[in-house]
Amino acid sequence: MLRIKDLVKRYGKDEAVLKDLNLEVPGESVVAIIGASGAGKSTLLRCINRLVEPTSGSIDLNGTELTTLSGGELRLARRRIGMIFQGFNLINRLTVMENVLSGRLGYVPTWRAMTRNFPQSDIDRAFQLMERVGIAHYANKRADELSGGERQRVGVVRALMQEPEILLADEPTASLDPKTSRQIMELLRALASELHLPVLINIHNVTEAKEYTQRIVGMRFGRIIFDSVPTDLTQDAMDEIYAGVPAEERGETGDAETLREVVSQ
Repeated sequence: MLRIKDLVKRYGKDEAVLKDLNLEVPGESVVAIIGASGAGKSTLLRCINRLVEPTSGSIDLNGTELTTLSGGELRLARRRIGMIFQGFNLINRLTVMENVLSGRLGYVPTWRAMTRNFPQSDIDRAFQLMERVGIAHYANKRADELSGGERQRVGVVRALMQEPEILLADEPTASLDPKTSRQIMELLRALASELHLPVLINIHNVTEAKEYTQRIVGMRFGRIIFDSVPTDLTQDAMDEIYAGVPAEERGETGDAETLREVVSQ
């Protein structure tokens, strides 16, 4: 369970980017965060894993208060938070297996990490997860030889190698084509159920959020103004979340376009 209470993030003397934000994410739930650019979606995720320092408030992950940790305690806590990035964040010159095993760096001695001499149990787990997401046959292929969808699958497996207690995904489908985007969203939904993981996804595509997540959180100017199931996301709710944003920039895919993509699969 992730519990966030009264979270505030302010850069210098500027207006707060996150304003007294409260959110709970239970296990096995897939939650989408939507909102216009500048709403605070990415900042929220980065506060959770402490890539950005919260100004005030509480972030509790399964009984551990994350905001008070530092040094070694913070490094240990970060192992419990899997992060999936829009830009994949792979090392291009390394193989798929080497990139996947980098998810274990926080668990092995420095000499093993430097020599890439990982325990056999880690290698076996890596193969198991790669088979699950359909990339085991690319184990010895360089990361820069993969397609966008394949690279994102590597990123998902790398995050899972951390044995996380929560998965955070920051625009995981933004650079992918529609068909691959749906495949990645379906994968995240399935993994949440199989591994009993809460998954928090910052996503621009509202259509995908409605289809693949169980709950949608709408943000505007650093506050949560909508928090409910996808069927409650009415046009009025959308207009409030995206007030002033042109319809074509709201991440909604028309039914006709969706049908054409499905038929072409």
